[in-house]
Amino acid sequence: MLWTRTASSTRAPSSDTGTNHPRPGVPSEVSTELRHNTDDTRFEIYLDGDLAGYADYAETESPKVRNFHHTITFPEFRGRGVAAQVVKYALDETRTAGFAVAATCWYVDDYIGAHPEYADLVHR
Repeated sequence: MLWTRTASSTRAPSSDTGTNHPRPGVPSEVSTELRHNTDDTRFEIYLDGDLAGYADYAETESPKVRNFHHTITFPEFRGRGVAAQVVKYALDETRTAGFAVAATCWYVDDYIGAHPEYADLVHR
């Protein structure tokens, strides 16, 4: 089963100039699609229709835990916040489904540490 959430995002203003200057070769508006690919047990992010990265997991029912063990952003999509977007989506969907989180992936562990609103999800 595949669950999808689609959003269109506009590049944030540059922090050094306060203006909106896209980087060369990077469109100023990107179509972002987030998917929960349950067949492959991973959350995916697509930019303009291309798979940009994912966070994969293993799941147990008793106790109800998702172990996020790997997050990847493909090289051509790095520097755009792809990993943060897919991990946020994964954690939100995991909460909605009633699972706790085991974060053996360093990125997911760091993300939860930097976002205390997800601390209650950590399996103890």
